[in-house]
Amino acid sequence: MKVDVYNIKNEVTGTLELPDAVFGAPWRPALVAQVVRAFQANQRRPWAHAKGRSEVRGGGKKQWRQKGTGRARHGSIRSPLWAGGGKAHGPQKERNYTQKINKKMNRAAVLSVLADRFRGGAVKVVEGLRPEEPKTKLLAPVLRALTAVSPKVKKFDVLLVAGEQEKGIFRAAANLPRVKAVHPSGLNVYDLLNYKRLFIDKDAVSSVIKQYQRT
Repeated sequence: MKVDVYNIKNEVTGTLELPDAVFGAPWRPALVAQVVRAFQANQRRPWAHAKGRSEVRGGGKKQWRQKGTGRARHGSIRSPLWAGGGKAHGPQKERNYTQKINKKMNRAAVLSVLADRFRGGAVKVVEGLRPEEPKTKLLAPVLRALTAVSPKVKKFDVLLVAGEQEKGIFRAAANLPRVKAVHPSGLNVYDLLNYKRLFIDKDAVSSVIKQYQRT
């Protein structure tokens, strides 16, 4: 399949041949949903923690003797049965929320979303996307021209794919709201779905194809 190549002024300067194996993959919603859930779960960190009876302060002395008082037997005032005692079966900070996703499944999900975004017209191949200097004021006008948004709009909602050796575009995009730059090896399903547009530097297209065209 062929795709137009744009310059930083949003003008078509040529075409580029893209393989169907990467940009023509079928849409697989169940797999994509599973990978997104796993991605979000792997970002989760347990904060809630309830102290058990061994963690609550106090309770070292037995309240009363075991027999002969007519009262129920107890060994510690920090038992879960007592007010101020430890919590039984409460949330623990050691809980692990991570989910395992096989490399083959993750790659298939990325291909599915990438092809779906391409069919929806959200993907643009841009020539000379990286700015001459790693400065936000040089990248912002380029993104405004490529997205054709109103000057009043402050958020571009763009995911940028730069070459593996490119570092300047990361510094230039760091201060722009709703703009993220990644390497081809860093593409993931969540970012592809989270941003409205996907701009791929022409020099990075071969790296994307090489990364995901493996059999």
